[in-house]
Amino acid sequence: MKYIPLTEEDKRKMFEEMGITSISSLFSDIPEEILLKRKLNLPPALSEKEIVSLIKRTFKENDLTERIFLGGGAYFHFIPSTINYLLERGEIYTSYTPYQPEMSQGLLQAMFEFQSVMSDLTHADITNASMYDGASALAEAILMGERINKKGKVVLPKNLNPQYREVIETYLKPRNIEIIEVDFTEEGRIDIEKLKSILKEEVSSVVVQSPNYFGVIEDLNKLGKIIKDSGALFILSIIEALSLGIIKPPFDFGVDILAMEGQSFGMPLSFGGPYLGILQTKKEYVRQIPGRIVGETVDKNGKRCFVMTLRPREQDIRREKATSNICSNHALKALVALVYLATVGPRGFKKIAEINYKKAHYLAKRFNDEGFKLTFSGPFFNEFAVNLPFDENELREKLSLVDIYGGIPIEGYKNSYLFAVTEMNSLEDIELLMCAILEG
Repeated sequence: MKYIPLTEEDKRKMFEEMGITSISSLFSDIPEEILLKRKLNLPPALSEKEIVSLIKRTFKENDLTERIFLGGGAYFHFIPSTINYLLERGEIYTSYTPYQPEMSQGLLQAMFEFQSVMSDLTHADITNASMYDGASALAEAILMGERINKKGKVVLPKNLNPQYREVIETYLKPRNIEIIEVDFTEEGRIDIEKLKSILKEEVSSVVVQSPNYFGVIEDLNKLGKIIKDSGALFILSIIEALSLGIIKPPFDFGVDILAMEGQSFGMPLSFGGPYLGILQTKKEYVRQIPGRIVGETVDKNGKRCFVMTLRPREQDIRREKATSNICSNHALKALVALVYLATVGPRGFKKIAEINYKKAHYLAKRFNDEGFKLTFSGPFFNEFAVNLPFDENELREKLSLVDIYGGIPIEGYKNSYLFAVTEMNSLEDIELLMCAILEG
């Protein structure tokens, strides 16, 4: 946006048009006692040149290295240039859900295609037209499970991403849903025997995250059978969606509800968002899924068209019948994910996942060869925890010398750090990381 300040003459003409005499007239409806009387604590006004220089300096400060080995819920992946090229087209550059949806056939078709591609990827019956992010999608999945089973209890594993746990606790706090925690084993996987003893009680649903916070892949076959036998719903959370390139589709394991983060599908890290929530379920639970579902039909002339089929939100139906107060989907981010998957295609998607897997396992082997032990012994995709002989500050100092970000400390495990490896990390980067740790 260009820097075009208002002149006093501009202001006078605007006031004249609006029939007011001052800026304060615009706020006459606001009670006097809550109006801010002092000046805002802002720096002096800058010229356009000064503002451009300031923004360039700020950008430079945020110019991150490409040597990123961080994961923990946000992953550094390559973004094809086709995504921004298509997104910058004016007719689709909106994150907003259309209020007259049938007038926006292009946007509705994009949502429909997004739902179709995601269902194809995971073998789900139903995908909604997207949600805010993986954490809020998971919290909504738990509420959905409670609406279906009404038993007032949900089981969360202790190897769940701690930030997801915080979001869930915030959602559940006013709803009288009890959280029961289940421990994990030395593999880093859910302790199945302890889960069995918990499921002697009646619970609405059991949450499993795979790969979990430690990067370990859970035994979904075993967990799915145990959970189904108990009568609880099986809710699966996936943060690293790229893992689906080499792992069997989730609904083949008997998953009832899937909550997934789509950031790995073409979205930059962006200091934490905006990301993309993907929520899926079986056909029998379609009336309980929050958000929107776009369907395909024909118009009165028999032409293919798209319609907003389900919108169970409080703005559209009676409030007590609403499944969620979420008022908008992430249309633009859903389109990003759709363009990403269309660009890389099924073979490319699998290939990228294989590269992630192989590079992560190469780094794990390098650690092992140098005598550093992995914290957990379970199988992993592109992220794992390793024990190193120095504290967090020492590690950060060593890696900063070679411009590397990596090693998230794991709470409760002294000197244990999470490393994620993606297609963005070259073998030279991996060797540089090892040199810094060995020699720094």
